[in-house]
Amino acid sequence: MNIKTIAAGILVIILYIACNGAKDQDQNILTEQEQKDGWKSLFNGKDLTGWHSYLQKQPGKSWQVEDGAIYLHKDSNSVYEDYADLTSDEEFENFDLKLEFKTDTCANSGVLFYVHEDPTYQNTWETGPEMQIDDVVCGPDHLSKMNRMGTLYDLYPVDSEYVGASGKWYQYEIIANNGHLQLFEEGHKVVDATMWDDHWKELIAAVKFKDMPGFGTFRKGRIAFQGTENGKIWFRNIKIKQL
Repeated sequence: MNIKTIAAGILVIILYIACNGAKDQDQNILTEQEQKDGWKSLFNGKDLTGWHSYLQKQPGKSWQVEDGAIYLHKDSNSVYEDYADLTSDEEFENFDLKLEFKTDTCANSGVLFYVHEDPTYQNTWETGPEMQIDDVVCGPDHLSKMNRMGTLYDLYPVDSEYVGASGKWYQYEIIANNGHLQLFEEGHKVVDATMWDDHWKELIAAVKFKDMPGFGTFRKGRIAFQGTENGKIWFRNIKIKQL
């Protein structure tokens, strides 16, 4: 192999690294138009500023930042305090939330909202409804229309899934505006619901949440990522616009 060939090979490697580094830098950064439209980033891509574990002052040790993404590094030695649900410092009332997530094989997690953080409630899911994340191939809930990927867990089923197998990035969007709740999966609306009316109360009364008096009642609260379930999960490009 001559010097020119080696030099060309090195150049290709340098360009590849540079391009991938640029892609990483593009993550978690709002465009100028998004900023004008009122979007705010909830993750800076570098650390967990703006987040803490539920009922704790700081993020648990299992929540880390890896390659520009929030990563749940949980194993058999992890204790609950390390992986308690990651919760936003801020509360939100009417909002449009967008984020990207990636799961490992058979992972199960979720995005919760209107979480009311108070020692009265030991878990985020005692107050906050959840948009389910569950591997479509072998997640523990993937066969249930009420609990599969994209559902409003236990309350509103999803007939179609617009995401594929684990290991790829997918987008969720949650719009909550004066009780009108819409959930989107890869840009496709999968749930359209009204919160806090009689039908909402009837749905809650028919499932396990009936024994949780605060569930689905709060009209302002925190965003949370579920860390108490199984498998590995990553989040990035987390942004919100108040409505």
